[in-house]
Amino acid sequence: MKLSVIVPVYNMASDDRLSYTMDCLLHQTIRDFEIVAVDDCSTDASGQILQELQRQHPDLVKVYRTPRNLHQGGAKNLGLLHASGDFIAFIDADDWVVPDYFERLLNRAEATGADVVGTDYSLVYEHTMTPGRVVHNNQPSQAGVLDEDRLRSLMLDFGSLCVKIFRREIILDCPSRFPEGIFYEDNALARTWVSRMHRFEYIPEPLYFYYQHSDSTVHTVTRQRLEDRLTSARIMLKEARHYGYFDRFRPELEYSFLVLFYKNTLFSCMRQMREKGKYTFIRGLGREMSRTFPDFEKNPYYRERTNEEEQHFLHLCIHAPLRFYVSYQLLWWLRDHWYGKS
Repeated sequence: MKLSVIVPVYNMASDDRLSYTMDCLLHQTIRDFEIVAVDDCSTDASGQILQELQRQHPDLVKVYRTPRNLHQGGAKNLGLLHASGDFIAFIDADDWVVPDYFERLLNRAEATGADVVGTDYSLVYEHTMTPGRVVHNNQPSQAGVLDEDRLRSLMLDFGSLCVKIFRREIILDCPSRFPEGIFYEDNALARTWVSRMHRFEYIPEPLYFYYQHSDSTVHTVTRQRLEDRLTSARIMLKEARHYGYFDRFRPELEYSFLVLFYKNTLFSCMRQMREKGKYTFIRGLGREMSRTFPDFEKNPYYRERTNEEEQHFLHLCIHAPLRFYVSYQLLWWLRDHWYGKS
């Protein structure tokens, strides 16, 4: 078996989202593969759809169900337990790929001996095979045998796991599994997988379609989801220390933690979280950031990639959280209510 495609599924029956994704997978140009679909205790018709597809395509579709809702991490772990392919891929149950997606990635892996092959994706708002706004998930300079520079680059900018195929040993010969019961589970393990890779290849074309809708994780900001992001970032550092690559890649890990744990979480909270306790949350966020990496403002990637306004507010949140809270709220009120009218 060349490939196992793991599809975590939770309540994706509406608007033909799950059916469209599965139909796309069933019509791939390769046949030596399996679709490992994991129903994460859906409460809609997703389970019935998967069971019917398994009945119609027993040679291609394998369906499993989690014992309770474990979120994508738990569903992926169950999928990994049953995956038999030489390579492993993940695809979200509401996304889709071009018909020869897996054939092209597998051919590149077999031609080069790569452990991982990635590509780009496009953002779309309807079921279509016409690319929307293209997101370059990697860089051509990252491709090839992984010397120190390429490893550092991938530690910093590995991109989404969904737009890649992985040689099974990279994942399954490693004891770590996805954290269960939280969102942002990919961030916890990605760098451990990078540390195990020897060659990476990249096809710079938008072959994966990332469906944009209001239920997407990135479009839903609650305190719990922000807490999940913090948990994932903490696990990322724990993984690096456990497997012995923390000191080797400290600047890259520091910056990655800074972005995931602090910068993105802070600004998402301030702009989009509607629940009470926002000030308490951001004050605790700043305190933990300064304890974990007290000198993060000296990080070379931070200085290069963070604009002056962001640097100002990130500094202020740690050293004067109340002043930050008031001034940032005022700034965004002015931008929404004053500048937007001019």
